[in-house]
Amino acid sequence: MSSQAMNSRARSSKAKLTLGPVLYNWPAEQRRDFYFQIADEAPVDVVYIGEVTCSKRAPFLMPFIPEICDRLEQAGKEVVISTLSLVMSNRERKEQHELVQDSPWALEANDLSAIGLLKRREHIVGPFVNVYNEDTLDYFYENGAQRIVLPCELSGKAIERLLSSNKGREIEIQAFGRVPLALSARCYHARSHGLSKDGCLYVCEQDPDGMNVETLDGEAFLAVNGTQTMSHTVNNLLGEINDLSKLGATHFRLWPQQVDMVRVIEIYRAQLDGAIAYDAGQETLSELVDFAPFSNGFYHGVEGNRLVE
Repeated sequence: MSSQAMNSRARSSKAKLTLGPVLYNWPAEQRRDFYFQIADEAPVDVVYIGEVTCSKRAPFLMPFIPEICDRLEQAGKEVVISTLSLVMSNRERKEQHELVQDSPWALEANDLSAIGLLKRREHIVGPFVNVYNEDTLDYFYENGAQRIVLPCELSGKAIERLLSSNKGREIEIQAFGRVPLALSARCYHARSHGLSKDGCLYVCEQDPDGMNVETLDGEAFLAVNGTQTMSHTVNNLLGEINDLSKLGATHFRLWPQQVDMVRVIEIYRAQLDGAIAYDAGQETLSELVDFAPFSNGFYHGVEGNRLVE
């Protein structure tokens, strides 16, 4: 982590906004330009970069990572490199070892093998590692975690319980975007096109916000992104982040989608700062996100795809 990013973090005690890693297969040049825009225009504090979903995508972005990180740090953003969320092959294990050994930036561990490699070193525990209770929270902090990103399916009551026992340590909540629900060793995205995982032709690039999965009645209820199963709905905790901030949540994650993410970040920042009314912010978000409805059901202890006003 650069000294500039650490100083920026020390200057402010209010809840911070983070931009999660791009989960989808966006072209590498598009990702580069996206991060450049985030660096120059978005009021976000932390930016996560890296391939989380499929290791086959990683080589395309790799050449751009140094200049992306440099641009973000020059803009005062804290940069974190996210690791793969499902490590299976010898090649993936080797690449993860190299990343842990050589990265000059902070790391987000999204797999228990990465957490093992980072033992006693400062890192972030990502949302693909299940943290459901106080003992697990304490274990990862004692292992070296600086911050823990909670799973999306926790209810508000469960989050409140974890925050109340957290002793002032950093906790990050997923507050916007389609949420990752499950991972598979197989690639349904490729299979749906009659292809194998090894010969996928990167067809997931055709669905920059994920591919909708429908019931037999034609109702969309999930989304597929390569080997990842996601919510069809877009998680939206705009109305809950202020209460969570008061309870002790320190960071709120916004997952990138193919929408005007700078404007999305501005709305969440304004909500945290008390500079915009909830209804106005929600109306603008509804105009920006037109590919799926919003939901916050997990937080309210009901079906995850529901929106509770």
